[in-house]
Amino acid sequence: MKFLLDTHILLWAAGSPEKLSQQAKSIIEETENELFFSAASLWEISIKTGLGRPDFKVDARVLRRALIDNGYQELSITGLHSVSVEDLPAIHKDPFDRILLSQATAEGFTLLTSDKTIAQYTGPIRLV
Repeated sequence: MKFLLDTHILLWAAGSPEKLSQQAKSIIEETENELFFSAASLWEISIKTGLGRPDFKVDARVLRRALIDNGYQELSITGLHSVSVEDLPAIHKDPFDRILLSQATAEGFTLLTSDKTIAQYTGPIRLV
């Protein structure tokens, strides 16, 4: 199965695995699953690190390299992903979460998230 990890799941998997639920750990560790991270997550991390957010103290360049080195696949943002955001109901206002959901939907991936607000959308979402 193909999973797109939301930004917090990605950060926890890379640097704080103790914060992951057992279900998230199982999905990430299952060798049959293909794990993806979005350029949008790196963008979000870069912005929030620059703003001094304490929950985003990570070098996005180092994170990107480590994810690739550990078998994660990078997902670029396409025009289709961007325009598909318009089709989402206004449940969640966070533009990064909205583009992640749009990407997962367009690509046929399941979005792996711990965010209960984004999990209110119908679509390919797994709340862990």
